[in-house]
Amino acid sequence: MQDDSFVAKFMRTTGKLRAVFGPANSSSLDHEMTEDNKRLLAQQQVDALQWETARRPDGSTYLVPRDGNDQSLR
Repeated sequence: MQDDSFVAKFMRTTGKLRAVFGPANSSSLDHEMTEDNKRLLAQQQVDALQWETARRPDGSTYLVPRDGNDQSLR
């Protein structure tokens, strides 16, 4: 079992804590996305396109609407 991931080793190691606090989700990460998740991801990608990142002189960033005529959040 040398090819076990770090997560698998960690879950085995923390088995006693999980017995007290309850199990963590240990499902596979390489499964196909469900149709609901695909739709949600597509909607989130469309929503993200309406914003752009602006940078302040101090280096911090914030989001502004991509539409230059929209002054509602500026």
